[in-house]
Amino acid sequence: MHPYIKGLKKILHENRNDAVAIPMKQYMRNQFEYFGLKTPQRRALCISYMKSKPLPEGKELREIVLQLWELPERDFQYFAMELLVKCRKQWVESDIGLFEHLITNKSWWDTVDLISGQLVGEWFRKFPQHIEPFTSKWNKSDNIWLQRTSILFQLKYKKNTNLKLLYDYIKHLSTSDEFFVQKAIGWILREYSKTDPEEIRSFLKTTKLKPLSVREAKKRMGE
Repeated sequence: MHPYIKGLKKILHENRNDAVAIPMKQYMRNQFEYFGLKTPQRRALCISYMKSKPLPEGKELREIVLQLWELPERDFQYFAMELLVKCRKQWVESDIGLFEHLITNKSWWDTVDLISGQLVGEWFRKFPQHIEPFTSKWNKSDNIWLQRTSILFQLKYKKNTNLKLLYDYIKHLSTSDEFFVQKAIGWILREYSKTDPEEIRSFLKTTKLKPLSVREAKKRMGE
């Protein structure tokens, strides 16, 4: 285990709360272990830890992230994502491979959604030439989490959203029976409705979607 992780592990263990950890684990369908730290406390501890140490760089940063991803407690995966956000100025073209690994391993909505919006979405702003090659591949894959990412990576793009690309990806997945795919479609449409509600109304009128996607899309439009 990398020394950087050993120091973090010590702090998280010292502050663990098993009584809180149990319902956290149950909420996530018993897929992951937890230290029982509520989000504000965990973030405060992690921010403090990051400030107390030099930020890892280059190959070392990526090794730390991969090691954190292998640990049983979900808190370590949250820290890994926050560390990558903190080190975003270091991102290089090859990091898309790392992000894809994080999406497809220990996959669940809590990590995939943050990776989509704060890592992948921002990485594509830096390297826009890679948007279509990667997102098209993800959209057509059999992995629901890659599919979800292909829909959600533009979540923060607002007026810069590539609507043609988004609509193509939504239409390709519009018949999916997967809850997390249907939910993602509704979520991205609802988010863009804050920018242009009439555009989304028009799309919903002309596109057949699953009822869940439609309900989610309309939540911000008073419908």
